[in-house]
Amino acid sequence: MDANLVAVAGLVLVALTFDYINGFHDAANSIATVVSTRVLSPAKAVIWAAFFNFAAAFLFGTAVAKTVGAGMIDLRVVTFTVIYAGLLGAILWDLITWYYGLPTSSSHALFGGYAGAAVAKAGFAAIIASGWTKTLIFIVVSPLIGLIVGYGLMVMNFWVFSRMSPGRVDHWFRRLQLLSAAGFSLMHGANDAQKTMGIIAGALVTGG
Repeated sequence: MDANLVAVAGLVLVALTFDYINGFHDAANSIATVVSTRVLSPAKAVIWAAFFNFAAAFLFGTAVAKTVGAGMIDLRVVTFTVIYAGLLGAILWDLITWYYGLPTSSSHALFGGYAGAAVAKAGFAAIIASGWTKTLIFIVVSPLIGLIVGYGLMVMNFWVFSRMSPGRVDHWFRRLQLLSAAGFSLMHGANDAQKTMGIIAGALVTGG
């Protein structure tokens, strides 16, 4: 069998292993509320989240995968070893943080591992600055956006539902949690889940 084909297949397997770990590390956030409030059983919640994660690639395209695949690291310096080292670094970090219950981002681990391996191979010239600028800015900005939007929505909820009975509020919000979990899963599929697709694309380009 062609050694190149074996290397690519091995890297895809490692990338899917990272995706699996990302599933129980990050993707579980999308169903935490519907499980904790017993709106859905854990098994049904996983199926619910998996469906919408998968559907996202068809509904929102693959722009994130393209950025990760060719917009952050110069593909001329990307080798199978660079991709393998980056993925392995991200996998180990995710397992360590999962073991200790630390809510860190798999995306940060993947970007850091991939970039670190590329810099070790070819120096900082391997980094495509324009691809990192937006990413680094939004690593800082996104929690602030979430805080502001979350605060605004909570104030609005207090205002809209302040005169409703607790039972009626509970009745509606138990059903609305299905929509919020579906929306969270869609966005996870459109963003986080695609990052591994970008790494796989890089492996396929490297392998010809």
